[in-house]
Amino acid sequence: MAPTIFIDGEAGTTGLQISERLTSRSDIQLLHLDDAERKDTVRRQAMLNEADLAILCLPDDAAREAVSLIGNNETKVVDASTAHRVTPGWIYGFPEYEKGHREKISQASRVANPGCYAICSIAALHPLVGSGLVPADWPATINAVSGYSGGGKGMIAEFEGTDGVNGAAVPFFTYGHSLSHKHVPEITRWSGLKHTPIFVPSVARYAQGMIVQVPLALWAMPGEPAAKAIHQALADAYDGERFVTVMPFDEAGQTPRLEPETLNGTNEMRLYVFSNESEGEAVVMAQVDNLGKGAAGQAVQNMNIMLGLEESTGL
Repeated sequence: MAPTIFIDGEAGTTGLQISERLTSRSDIQLLHLDDAERKDTVRRQAMLNEADLAILCLPDDAAREAVSLIGNNETKVVDASTAHRVTPGWIYGFPEYEKGHREKISQASRVANPGCYAICSIAALHPLVGSGLVPADWPATINAVSGYSGGGKGMIAEFEGTDGVNGAAVPFFTYGHSLSHKHVPEITRWSGLKHTPIFVPSVARYAQGMIVQVPLALWAMPGEPAAKAIHQALADAYDGERFVTVMPFDEAGQTPRLEPETLNGTNEMRLYVFSNESEGEAVVMAQVDNLGKGAAGQAVQNMNIMLGLEESTGL
């Protein structure tokens, strides 16, 4: 019998994307609530306990409540909210994180799906910190741009409305100026950094797609590592992975521009190392669809692994 899946929060941006990826599949069975029942706690609880696996696409407090409503030891959970990404007992849902991590996900009953900015930042930093090329106490900085779909229904309505954001056709803005974006604890924990990075996110006037940049002053690091060493550490970490690709070092050097929408509709991540060798500088850039590998696609990948299905099915 095909495993049953319940998406709690199916009407939201991420929930709709996940539903689109699952609807045509014959190897699973989707459980649905009618529109009028989606906020009915009793009906939600029944579905959560009936499902073999529940995917939570909810605000943080609602996600915690959903987990508390599960009264059995059989229902597995993939939580796409921020609520459990640094919570003990939850497995971080980035299969490519390090060798053996995919097996942890396959055996887990509780998996926290990564944030879009975070999965890119961690993919860039964790292998470098783990290899010692980037010291754990390095003062890391991260800059990122996302399409407006990452802001959910409210931001989508602002950008797609006839008057634009706040009544004006704003093409680009930065935010998170308190330097306490909700992804920072997650990035710090899973990158291996001892101190929180300075993270400056931004949104541009396009629907989806993302680029995250991690600049590295190689001349200031112990041993002054070469940019090629940075690239090799990343290439070694993701060797053989289907969904994370480290682009060839020479090819990156010949790439005059990088566009955030290139990987839209996929579950792929591409990592580039750009450098100025004469000045001892490098920038690691990650490119994803913020609704793909950055959210819905990653949730489906985790679901497949947890249920023992072919990992790339539906992706």
